[in-house]
Amino acid sequence: MNAFGFIRANLRFLTAGMLLMFTSSFGQTFFISTFAAEIMDAFDLSDGDWGLTYTVATTASAVAMFWAGALTDRFRVRLLAWVVLPGLAISCFYMAFNLWVPGLVIGVFLLRFFGQGMTYQLASVAMARWFVARRGLALSLSSMGIAVGTAALPVVCAILLGWMNWQSIWVAAGILTLFIFPGLLFLLSRERTPQSHAEEAEAVGMDGKHWTRIEVLKSPLFWMLVPMLLGPPAWGTALFFQQVHIAEVKGWPLVSYLSLIPVLTLVSVFVTLGSGMLIDRLGTGRLLQFYLIPSIVGFALLSAATTLGGAAVAFVIFGISIGLQSTIITAFWAEFYGTRHIGAIKATSASIMVLGSAIGPGITGALIDVGFDFPDQMLAISGYYAVALVLVWFAIERASKALTVTRQVNIKSP
Repeated sequence: MNAFGFIRANLRFLTAGMLLMFTSSFGQTFFISTFAAEIMDAFDLSDGDWGLTYTVATTASAVAMFWAGALTDRFRVRLLAWVVLPGLAISCFYMAFNLWVPGLVIGVFLLRFFGQGMTYQLASVAMARWFVARRGLALSLSSMGIAVGTAALPVVCAILLGWMNWQSIWVAAGILTLFIFPGLLFLLSRERTPQSHAEEAEAVGMDGKHWTRIEVLKSPLFWMLVPMLLGPPAWGTALFFQQVHIAEVKGWPLVSYLSLIPVLTLVSVFVTLGSGMLIDRLGTGRLLQFYLIPSIVGFALLSAATTLGGAAVAFVIFGISIGLQSTIITAFWAEFYGTRHIGAIKATSASIMVLGSAIGPGITGALIDVGFDFPDQMLAISGYYAVALVLVWFAIERASKALTVTRQVNIKSP
């Protein structure tokens, strides 16, 4: 079946994945950080205070995700959606009406857990489990949802902030989440699962087996990949989290700087689609060995940029990185460790990545408070990525020898 035939045959399920990905935007840093200046002003916080608040709340959500994410191995997406989507909507409303600083920690925790955590988990695990031979393409197509959110929401919010208060925008986000919820339930009314489709089968990983979470945690491969898992969410989150600060330091109008995000998104869309097809052809191992190079280059370029044109070039490079991240990580766990316990394994990965997204704003915010502007920190961030890349390269070279590819399973799967 060609790509267009695959899309026609599975449009219902792919649309559900895209809607979940889009809705997760309300818990993602690129959306929350749009209100950084307003939040710091409303609660009288410094950059370091706001970064610490974000770090504490996001760390708590990472711990919660480690356990809650495994529920996707036990319950269908349709059932979990009854808790996750209303939970995200309530989180948005809470963010709008909260008036005290400790409550801000709770609000960010709820947004990160239900949005970046569980909503994204439902989408990515569903795509990894529902599809085998076309897993990469399915992941890349569903990622278009978050691509739309990344491109549109920060710019829309920046414009809306010119004529309405930031709390009203959070109310609108909650209402939109509730509006999407019934449509999602309709799409999932005939949910695709391995058990309900005879042509679909579970795919094994290394050594021809399905790895449990405990076995993964004992695997040297996993620990060699931890710096790679931490890096993009930590410093990529910081890139969006500090976008108001970056614009101020560089002397660029905020709306003009935010207008570069659609450039990043457009590039990431093409890379996401291309990487999905490459994953299906080549596997994730070889792609993972080159995955961090765009991040190394992007941060170095943005650090040196003195004009919005220079920043635009850096954003093109960041788009490549984000496009790869949208598909390659989830597909990697399924390919190397099997799909039977993919929910628990992905939850472990997600908790580490959420922890990374907690660390980045905290570290960069604290450094800003002591006099190191974020652009000055970017060369050190590039160095971090270079070290992580070396570890990834050697880890994949070793692990690929143990990888068993079950062609018969893939042939039977759409």
